Amino acid sequence: MATPPLRVITAADIAAALTYPALVEALKDAFRGDITVPLRHHHTVPQPGRGSATLLLMPAWSAGEPAERFLGCKIVTVFPDNAAAGQPSLHGGYLLMSGATGAPLALMDAAALTAWRTAAASALAATYLARQDAAHLVMIGAGALAPHLVRAHVAVRPIRRVTLWNRTRGRAISVAFGLTVAGIDVTVAEAEDLEAAVREADIVCCATLASAPLIRGQWLRPGAHVDLVGGFTPKMREADDEAVKRARIYVDTRAGALKEAGDVVIPLRRKVIAKADIRGDLFELCRGTAKGRTTDKQITLFKSVGTAIEDLAAAILVWRGGDRN
Repeated sequence: MATPPLRVITAADIAAALTYPALVEALKDAFRGDITVPLRHHHTVPQPGRGSATLLLMPAWSAGEPAERFLGCKIVTVFPDNAAAGQPSLHGGYLLMSGATGAPLALMDAAALTAWRTAAASALAATYLARQDAAHLVMIGAGALAPHLVRAHVAVRPIRRVTLWNRTRGRAISVAFGLTVAGIDVTVAEAEDLEAAVREADIVCCATLASAPLIRGQWLRPGAHVDLVGGFTPKMREADDEAVKRARIYVDTRAGALKEAGDVVIPLRRKVIAKADIRGDLFELCRGTAKGRTTDKQITLFKSVGTAIEDLAAAILVWRGGDRN
């Protein structure tokens, strides 16, 4: 059989193929399935006179019948200083290949794929960890991920109110306007007072490049769910020790979180928490071997650093045109 020509799949193609309900279910199936994921390669790339950049290589491959086997690898660069020049911080590509022959099938826009799968992973975690009646989402950070995270959480919980906060207020206003124009069926507003917003939140989602905590544990109301997305190195933090100490802690993968997530690594090093305080990861939650939220009063916290399982599941769904069947 002839190898099909390599398809180039753009961000617009990805958006046309995916919906958050379908992608959340695809990720759930992937975390329950037979997918091999080596720990991602993480390389620091010095930038003279600027903050260092990061190169990430994220491979994964699935098992099964030949027609159902896929192999994929994402190559991503993270240049945090690009934002000051009005350029994206993330660039990259995702190569999807046949898991039976190794033949390349598609080259996809990695930034778009990453945004979709990252938000879907947070939403998947929220199905186990956020209260069933969670209605108020506070979104901290107004970067490219923010609209995706809002839409993903709205897809799995009855969110009626979204409050946006960003260090640069204009960006929060811009994201709020964009969500309104896009027709999201919730009330969207921006906040000047972060503490006041968090104190009222059912879900607190944070997607920033912060190195010092933005979320204080004393602000969290009983029953709140905290979704930490932005930090991806051991030195980056979005929540303080008190937040981690008060919460039932969950991660996307234990291997990734214990190596790369400053929100977990730093409290562990300070003995604020122990490894046993990590109640579960997405594998365990999806397979039913770890319990998620058990009472409406618990504070839960999910920390993601990303895993190639999510990229592969999203890429396969795009390749199939969004049809999970």
